[in-house]
Amino acid sequence: TCSSFLHPVPASTAGRAGSDRTHTAMAQGCVESVWRELDEPELGGGWELFLDIAGIHIHRLYREESCLYEYKICGTFSDFGPELFVEVYMDLEYRKQWDNYVKELYELEHEGQKLVYWEVKYPFLLSNRDYVYGRERQDLDINGRKIWVINSKSKCAPGLPAKSGIIRVEDYHQTVVLENDGKQGTRVFLHYFDNPGGMIPTFLINWAAKSGVPSFLKDMQKACANYPEYCKKSGKKLALC
Repeated sequence: TCSSFLHPVPASTAGRAGSDRTHTAMAQGCVESVWRELDEPELGGGWELFLDIAGIHIHRLYREESCLYEYKICGTFSDFGPELFVEVYMDLEYRKQWDNYVKELYELEHEGQKLVYWEVKYPFLLSNRDYVYGRERQDLDINGRKIWVINSKSKCAPGLPAKSGIIRVEDYHQTVVLENDGKQGTRVFLHYFDNPGGMIPTFLINWAAKSGVPSFLKDMQKACANYPEYCKKSGKKLALC
């Protein structure tokens, strides 16, 4: 989202305090312990199973102080390995080809930082959202296990104000952890929080999450399957990490 793995899920206006605490906890665990959740996700303290789709388990945690949910997604994609997943996930140009919710998406330099600008199309009568975020990929060797960790987090960029009619998302954080499943597939763990702002009815929040998440997972699988052909046609070298 980070380029985001999920489309941002609409939510009601929220206070900053709760989301700030969420971001701090997520950031502290990004490399030190989050990869461990590939083996055993930490789901105590109020986490509930939200959706279970073809081996992908989606849990959510309600934050009373912010009226928002954060999400943890874990499971296995059996049709492609983590090297391909990482390539597709990091390729912003390719995402514009397969993600119909992308309005604009590109990398830029701002005050010495490499950032990503992302505008997301929202349904009719709702304002589009845009993001300015940093992302970092780390390739780890943990006792012989090759693990990829990709962190994305919204950045304050006063020199890049939101466009007229678009709501800037200021509270966004996503951590993705990937590992080979020992066969041909990919074990995935994702921790996700997003405060899109604005006043959006609860029924739209539920609709977006229940319909948008399965749709995106399906689109991501299709994107991975089609990536080699995209690289061939566009002249892009398929590095596969």
